Amino acid sequence: MSLQTVTQLATDLKAGRTDPVELVEAVFERIERHNDPALFIDVLKKRAQAEARAAHLRWRTGTPASPIDGVPIAWKDLFDLKDRVTTAGSIVLKSDPPAGADAPIVARAAQAGMTSVGTVNMTEFAYSGIGLNPHYGTPRNIHAAPDAPRSPGGSSSGSGAVVAAGIVPASMGSDTGGSVRIPASFNGVVGYKTSMGRYPMQGVFPLAQSLDTIGPLAHTVADCVLVDAVLRGRQHPDIEPEDISGLSFVIPDQVMFDDADADVVANFYATAARLEGAGARISRISLPQLQEILDLMAKHGFLAGAEALAIHRDRVDGPQAEHMDARVVRRVLQASAMTAVDLVILQQARTRLMAETTALIGDNVLLCPTTATTAMEIAPLEADQDEFFRHNGLTLRNTSLGNFLDWAGVSIPNGTDRNGLPTGFLLSTPHGRDEAVLAAALATEDIIRG
Repeated sequence: MSLQTVTQLATDLKAGRTDPVELVEAVFERIERHNDPALFIDVLKKRAQAEARAAHLRWRTGTPASPIDGVPIAWKDLFDLKDRVTTAGSIVLKSDPPAGADAPIVARAAQAGMTSVGTVNMTEFAYSGIGLNPHYGTPRNIHAAPDAPRSPGGSSSGSGAVVAAGIVPASMGSDTGGSVRIPASFNGVVGYKTSMGRYPMQGVFPLAQSLDTIGPLAHTVADCVLVDAVLRGRQHPDIEPEDISGLSFVIPDQVMFDDADADVVANFYATAARLEGAGARISRISLPQLQEILDLMAKHGFLAGAEALAIHRDRVDGPQAEHMDARVVRRVLQASAMTAVDLVILQQARTRLMAETTALIGDNVLLCPTTATTAMEIAPLEADQDEFFRHNGLTLRNTSLGNFLDWAGVSIPNGTDRNGLPTGFLLSTPHGRDEAVLAAALATEDIIRG
């Protein structure tokens, strides 16, 4: 199947070579052929068809709502879509009332003419980097052998899998500890984690509001830039690729390569060498703050854990816990040992460490492997909770450091391991420098892919 990118569809729609109604019907055909019942929570056929017909009329009259009017999109099932229950990957919310309105970010996509084809699966309550879901099933990672399924990454598992399978050209996920960038890495697609505040968060089921961000997964960086532009109300992207000879990258000498797979490390340094050969400047940087963050978490707990416990306290302490993923319940309850002092220490340290690392990184773009491993086999993780938690911690490590420091980040595929599983190459910048990381990613994507 030839993959349809957002950028190519925008060109074809403008030229009249494709039609929004045909696009959305093709999506439904691909969903049926893909035959993965764990991929979608809801397929919104009536809504998508109505939106596609409206987009068709706008293109016919020369009044498109945006350059991607009529392009299909899927949503992680923690975004409110009017008249449906937002499950957040759980069955305990299924009796909640349906959303009275679209989340503002969904409404922005609708205003731009994008057709919302459905909501995709996720880790329950977005609380894991692995992507398993015992209630709705675990979406299939298309890079794995059928008889040895592997993790799709989490928590935006369906968002990574649905793009990788070529069903839709873009899907929106959330990222609290890596939940956009991890599934991008494991599924071999591009994922863009925004700085906090870039998009409105109302109508998005929270995990930890001081860390939660949202962002698109797509086939290319250009696709993410185009989706980002229309979601911010722009008619056209205002980000251009940097001249690679003017780009300066830094590689941290702490933490991010510890316990990484040999193939992940080899692909990373091969990619860095290609960038340097193309004229980019790359240097090592000492960031002891990264180890300090891990030490703080080991001693005082996790910000995300404390906030998740505040949200789910009644659930994990009551009868609903029996109907939740036991791994999610266990992880939420781990924060019970945290004190108010622990939380204050973490919050104060976060403010200080954000300032320190921002000063050290400056105008550079930081490089590291997105994930220390490739997608792991699911069976051992299902069989042993301790094994699950070991892998989950390692999977989340690099990306969660970026969330703690509120970095913007773009994960780009940069090869495969010996089993043919994708590896991810992560570009990150300090808070608020989203344009810089996107411009660098645009300039370097072809080199990174090799």
